[in-house]
Amino acid sequence: MIGFFTNLFQVTIGTILDVLPIILILSLFQIVVIRRKPANLKRVLIGFVYVLLGLSLFLVGLEQALFPLGRTMAKMLTDPEFLGIVKGSPVRWGDYAWVYVFAAAIGFATTVAEPSLIAVSLKAQEVSGGTLRAVGLRIAVAIGVAIGVSVGAYRIVSGTPLQYYIMAGYAVVIIQTFFASKYIIPLAYDSGGVTTSTVTVPVVAALGLGLAAAIPGRSPLLDGFGLIAFASVFPIISVLGYDMLISWLRGRDKKTNEEIKT
Repeated sequence: MIGFFTNLFQVTIGTILDVLPIILILSLFQIVVIRRKPANLKRVLIGFVYVLLGLSLFLVGLEQALFPLGRTMAKMLTDPEFLGIVKGSPVRWGDYAWVYVFAAAIGFATTVAEPSLIAVSLKAQEVSGGTLRAVGLRIAVAIGVAIGVSVGAYRIVSGTPLQYYIMAGYAVVIIQTFFASKYIIPLAYDSGGVTTSTVTVPVVAALGLGLAAAIPGRSPLLDGFGLIAFASVFPIISVLGYDMLISWLRGRDKKTNEEIKT
């Protein structure tokens, strides 16, 4: 217990040092540029305390739970006895099907629970007047992350170069941009950013590092990183695809209604 509080204290000090530049910049602009006392100063200060405590506890949780859990799951899912393969035999991507399933599941689950995505989707629904549903946007983004993390896991298993996947992904995004609705394009591009936040990044990063460490011939430094890139580009593809699908369905329904009337 003492070790826990010591670790929490050290992490809290580090968090304060990390947040201090933000506080200094906001205070400088408030005093020098705006020259007004902040509204609800007491609430703002209490909010900063909550932020510091929340970040500190979250970082301790990452260190003690999520990162070890990701490594443990990757190690168990790649265990030759579990996969039914002979130890020391060449790595075949087809033997790691459960790894891809787990990667997709964890990518979907963490994205649905991502606080930044929830905030963006609710704002999008509010601004669009309910035309764009928050739940639909979250599911579309989560599906994109699930596919992206699964493809990224395949890349680690197969050992193929990361840049080919990323170039192909953004090529698809560019093509989709020409056909998607102009109103959804900015939101789709932002969706790739909100997925790389507090919940998704640590879990996906832990999975990538654990997977690279568990598979023979893979380097955690060279192969363990890169899953976050997949979690960024594939949600853009899925949101743009979601918009194109909805537009196509609406056009089909409209055409059907016109045919019925005639």
